[in-house]
Amino acid sequence: MSDRCRSGDPGKSPGRPLGLRGQRKQRTRAAIREAALRLFESQGYAQTTVEQIAREAGVSHTTFFRYFVSKEQMVIADDLDDLREETLAAIPPGLGRFDLLRELIRAYYRLAMADPWASSSVRARLITSEPTLRVANQIEADAAISQATEFFARYLGVEADDRRLQVFVAAAGGVMFHIACGVPDMSDDGVLDHLLDAVDLLEAGLPI
Repeated sequence: MSDRCRSGDPGKSPGRPLGLRGQRKQRTRAAIREAALRLFESQGYAQTTVEQIAREAGVSHTTFFRYFVSKEQMVIADDLDDLREETLAAIPPGLGRFDLLRELIRAYYRLAMADPWASSSVRARLITSEPTLRVANQIEADAAISQATEFFARYLGVEADDRRLQVFVAAAGGVMFHIACGVPDMSDDGVLDHLLDAVDLLEAGLPI
């Protein structure tokens, strides 16, 4: 599901305490993102170069690419992969597919809302308004669907290429991404309820 939408300190993630080196790296990532957002606001996303972002952040062009592979990925990436892996590992066994889906939605929503960059409304507006970012985000969404299929297959004990599983994950993922992308502020208290209501409708066979 999408990981949006409060503004705040870009790149400061929840999780285990970081050492001094980790804290410095986190501060540098945040400084680069903050500088980028200032430039995007003042001159536009497409008009802003990596060189300008690096200069605004007080780092070298090379340093930028040590932290981010591209300008697009600087915006798209949410730095929550490790926490998501921990979340998956902590899910108790024995859940049915719809209860498993609900568990994932609740857990991923909490992760996103606890992270200022993942939940930044400024970032969310960029992703939905800039064509190159929309394309990059769709690629990320497709990858997330593939990863979810593999996880559900392992958890439920079925083959990843099972047609029923693929349809289930594609339907659930499509609904979740559609809702998330259509909400201007994911921190709204009703968004999680909206997502879970959608799961209820899927489980009920999509009644109208």
